[in-house]
Amino acid sequence: MIDLNRIAELIGDYDLSDVVIATVCSHSSLQIFDGARREGFKTLGLCIGNAPRFYDAFPRAKPDEFLCVDSYADFLNHADELTEKNVILIPHGSLVEYLGHKNFEKLEVPTFGNRRVLEWEIDREKQRTWLGRAGITMPRKISDPSDIKGPVMVKYHGAKGGRGFFVAKTHQEFEDGIDNTQPYTIQEFILGTRYYLHYFHSPIVKKGYQLSNGTLEMLSMDRRVESNADEIFRLGSPKELESSGINPTFVVTGNMPLVARESLMPKIFEMGEAVVEESIKLFGGMIGPFCLETVLTDKLEFRVFELSARIVAGTNFFVSGSPYADLIYDNMSTGRRIAREIKLAIEQRRLQEIIS
Repeated sequence: MIDLNRIAELIGDYDLSDVVIATVCSHSSLQIFDGARREGFKTLGLCIGNAPRFYDAFPRAKPDEFLCVDSYADFLNHADELTEKNVILIPHGSLVEYLGHKNFEKLEVPTFGNRRVLEWEIDREKQRTWLGRAGITMPRKISDPSDIKGPVMVKYHGAKGGRGFFVAKTHQEFEDGIDNTQPYTIQEFILGTRYYLHYFHSPIVKKGYQLSNGTLEMLSMDRRVESNADEIFRLGSPKELESSGINPTFVVTGNMPLVARESLMPKIFEMGEAVVEESIKLFGGMIGPFCLETVLTDKLEFRVFELSARIVAGTNFFVSGSPYADLIYDNMSTGRRIAREIKLAIEQRRLQEIIS
């Protein structure tokens, strides 16, 4: 893990009147670049191979400049070039997954947020410890596959976008589907509605829903569209599909907006607050956007099955705001909210509090 003193040295050499916002050209980059532009920052797109042409179709979200390399690992060799440009890097799921968390941890480029959250996010056992210590209700964990007596969800570690996840109802189905070369977690399958809750923790802003350090904002909500899992049962009943060798898959292909019953808001904020406060105790705090991935049962009880400690692609629907963000700001996406936080930190000379 890069030392914070090294980050302080790098920032000390920056021209803070000419900071450049950079991210990998994938995942949620359109709203990150658009949001940075709206807040007055220059932008840099990081890409593999040639610069993607589709940015030409979205001029307000097209980076001012591209840095193209042959592989994600090559970005490590361009750290000096990035810092010479006064770059602050915005992490998202594609960057963390494809660069690899070990490479990301040692990348000598100032990065928005607390990089120390990675070891708690990417390891599902540590993440479960974090959520448990925060008092969050989670699906029951099955440690021994031979104890599978009903539907379970099997997930591999890391930001996989649902790739490879599967449902098993018996020990044999688990054995038939598991890839033992990857670390995995088995959780009970909870019936209900999936709510992906998009929060933002700011140690800079003082007005709002106050925490022990800063404030907590609720910016939006979504649910995921998952490859064939949402449409597969048009072909027949579960038994008919199973007998035909057709199984649901959970690769995320898109997102749909949601709003929750207003009576659920106290619980939604209580969960977000508890997770942030525990993060402060464990590793100094989670900064910026994060998402609690939940199932809401018919008893109106939340079960949190995963946490993403960064911007998630479900926020892409809300480029011009959301039913929640609109009650705080005008035209505020999560991407723009990140840029606003950086802008405020620069103005208040507190930039080192929100980067690592």
